[in-house]
Amino acid sequence: RDARKALETIHSELSELEVARATQESHLAHLAQSCVDSLQLTLDEVVAEVQQSSSSEDGGGARLEGELAGEEEADDSEEPADAIAEPAIAASATPEEHISRLRHKIDRLGPVNMMAIDQFDELSTRHQFLTTQRKDLTDSIEATVDTIKKIDETSKVRFREAFASIKENFQGTFSTLFGGGHATIALLDESDILESGIEVVASPPGKRLQSVQLLSGGEKALTAIALMFAIFKYKPSPFCVLDEIDAPLDDANIGRFVEMLQSMQEHTQFIIITHSRKTMEIADRLYGVTMEEPGVSKLISIELN
Repeated sequence: RDARKALETIHSELSELEVARATQESHLAHLAQSCVDSLQLTLDEVVAEVQQSSSSEDGGGARLEGELAGEEEADDSEEPADAIAEPAIAASATPEEHISRLRHKIDRLGPVNMMAIDQFDELSTRHQFLTTQRKDLTDSIEATVDTIKKIDETSKVRFREAFASIKENFQGTFSTLFGGGHATIALLDESDILESGIEVVASPPGKRLQSVQLLSGGEKALTAIALMFAIFKYKPSPFCVLDEIDAPLDDANIGRFVEMLQSMQEHTQFIIITHSRKTMEIADRLYGVTMEEPGVSKLISIELN
């Protein structure tokens, strides 16, 4: 998202620079063409002649007189109307008059931006920098999008494998904890499995298949335990901590819960916080906190095996 905002900012700056660059190029081209059309000289030559004439009347006067004569010949051949409208300068005209005439023609060109070339170079450098930066950002965005697509494809494959395995495990753990029955999990949106919700459908012994939301509190708790163990079996860890997970279960369900723990303790060590006597009976070691004196807690440990 940040990269896209930066790219939009660079696009905006680049557009402004391109407009400014085009304006400067147009201005320079118009200025150069005006010098050639009006004076038959380049802008640099006109400025040089004016400066030399201002500093040295004698040497500059002769040069400007020759340039003026060339200008009038060009005017006579290309612009007859102007030649008729503007009287020829007398041969006795002074250098000051020649300079005044040339300055008048320069004034007709309009204001000259002497910094245009430097500004053009600066804008060109900036334009090149932003163009390179835009390309880098575009390439980076494309690479990121490709990477995200690859990650999504890999995630979909792994999710399908995990979902199928957990679904199979869930059917087994549910039947073990309930002493029968059937349960399954299903995706709510098969077209977008990474964003899809998951529905749990269960059928305890003697009941029809229904959403887990319609089960009793004890059945919901036992179904949740079955699903937890199904997920745990997919990728078991060396140990597992359970905090009063058997609290909502009755004695019959606790018995099946204990059997489930015993079947899994070969590969996993369970640390259980419980108040159930049946759960404590299968433990290898018990840890408890007593208060033999008011306000003083004491930790006790009992080795059962």
